[in-house]
Amino acid sequence: MKKIILLLLTTLILTSFNEYPTSEFSIVGKWKGEDEKDIGYITFQDDGYAYFEFQGQIIGGKEFVVNGKKGTMTYEVNYLKTPIEIDIIVQKIESGEINKLLCIVENIEKNVIKLQMDFNGNRPIEFDDKEAIIFQRVE
Repeated sequence: MKKIILLLLTTLILTSFNEYPTSEFSIVGKWKGEDEKDIGYITFQDDGYAYFEFQGQIIGGKEFVVNGKKGTMTYEVNYLKTPIEIDIIVQKIESGEINKLLCIVENIEKNVIKLQMDFNGNRPIEFDDKEAIIFQRVE
């Protein structure tokens, strides 16, 4: 009897400290969005790297170059917050300097999200219909 109680207690504790909720939603994938008639993509890879694709240019991933400087782009997601929080992290490889783009995401449908970014270093606390972008998963 003690073994059964210990097993149940251990299972309960382990599931209580799960990093992700039991929701089926995952940000991993390639997402297509339209902003003022411009089409762009954002990809969140399962290895923690992210990249943007716009007008044929790809910026981000494990290593990229902008203005002669090498960088890397990763992301962190917190599914436990409402709305979901995503930090897109750009690090200059040479200097180690880090910049973060703080975002919030709402899972609207199975493969549709609303993404709100703030380019001033603040995390949005709510969605602004004029600024938020709707993305559809394409991969």
